[in-house]
Amino acid sequence: MADKLWGGRFREPSAAAFERFSESFGYDRRLALAEIRGSRAHAQGLAAAGVLDADEARQIETAFDRLEAEFQAAVPEPQPGVEDVHTYVFQRLEALAPAAARKLQTGRSRNEQVALDLRLYLIEQQPRLELGVRGLVQALAAFAHRHAEVIIPGYTHLQRAQPVSLGHHALAYAEMLLRDAGRLRDAYARLSVSPLGSGALAGTPYNLDRKAAAHQLGLKDITQNSLDAVSDRDFAIELVFVLSLLGVHLSRWAEDWILYSSSEFGWLVLGDAYATGSSLMPQKKNPDALELIRGKSARQIGNLTQLLVLLKGLPLAYNRDLQEDKEPVFDAVDTAAACLEIAAGVVATTGVDAARAARAASDPALLATDLADVLVAAGVPFHEAHQAVGAIVSRALEEGRDFREFTAAEVAACAPQLAGKALDAAAWRALTPAVSLARRDVVGGTAVAQVQERARKLLL
Repeated sequence: MADKLWGGRFREPSAAAFERFSESFGYDRRLALAEIRGSRAHAQGLAAAGVLDADEARQIETAFDRLEAEFQAAVPEPQPGVEDVHTYVFQRLEALAPAAARKLQTGRSRNEQVALDLRLYLIEQQPRLELGVRGLVQALAAFAHRHAEVIIPGYTHLQRAQPVSLGHHALAYAEMLLRDAGRLRDAYARLSVSPLGSGALAGTPYNLDRKAAAHQLGLKDITQNSLDAVSDRDFAIELVFVLSLLGVHLSRWAEDWILYSSSEFGWLVLGDAYATGSSLMPQKKNPDALELIRGKSARQIGNLTQLLVLLKGLPLAYNRDLQEDKEPVFDAVDTAAACLEIAAGVVATTGVDAARAARAASDPALLATDLADVLVAAGVPFHEAHQAVGAIVSRALEEGRDFREFTAAEVAACAPQLAGKALDAAAWRALTPAVSLARRDVVGGTAVAQVQERARKLLL
């Protein structure tokens, strides 16, 4: 059992089936560069503590340089019989600097190594994720600026409600993404902590400068409890939660764009580059990119659930169950990055059928709230105006008419409470979807000027 980092206690080899069952190198090999970074910091700490002499420290540093170049060129391939990334790196290091490598595990455990490696790996992914969010925000902002004057029906309860700018609709999703970006920053602030020096669970008896090692690794702080340090995966769960919520936001956006690009709506025209056809029906243009984004949100929620359930019953400190943390974390990061890239491409290549949108937005019922506001301007309390407009719209729907065509007498017949009021018939006849938008010229409103101004700020 000499090939195992832990094999001195054992006389019999592991069962072959158990070897295959417990192996993690097939997926944790992507932590190889992080393992090198953490091991460098530990080696320098051992040298400062007098465990490694100057020659041994140089040998290890030279070997690390070679291995780092090797791993930067390509992620290590799976190796038969290699238990995990820590074993692989140790074996490669031992081949290059045998005597020094055998001292490297002094005062260190794989329990703290994997906790550190995962943090370092996730920190490396931060620019990738933040750039992805930023790219999609900018794509949505550019779309919003181009189509700020296109008017569509806005919905509540999936029922037509009020006219809104198509650009305003796009920017609603940009705001969700901006909150996601803030949550990413918050998660990374708590992630940047070093567990190096925690040992297996009780700390290290060697005089290692933990803060110096953390500084060398670019981490902002050190953990304060060794039991917690080796068993903590809050940082991974928090990041995966952020990515799960991001996935939910992308799924909601995808659902809207799937609907709005369907024949029944037809306001959006998806680009060919992000759609597919049917193997049977030649006329089909399917929104597969959007459907996959919507579907992958389920994976993200599943990744979060897996991690939460994994931790919920674990006693302190490290348990082998935690080997199962990496695959959902890796998948969450990869899935989020891919969805953001594809979503930005979809937005950039989507066209707009403004005429079809205008026909949908021409429904007079969308202006009911505006009519109530006209009555309020004439001195009618809003509750009375609301009741009156409800009656007017009901009559218009029954008769298949546009309520803007009603005479003052017809209005009074529908809503007796308005009798004797000095109503401005010209004002409600002048109501249009464009007027409705223009009336909402407040920060956060759907007025064209507000939409364009917000889009411009996001494009800076």
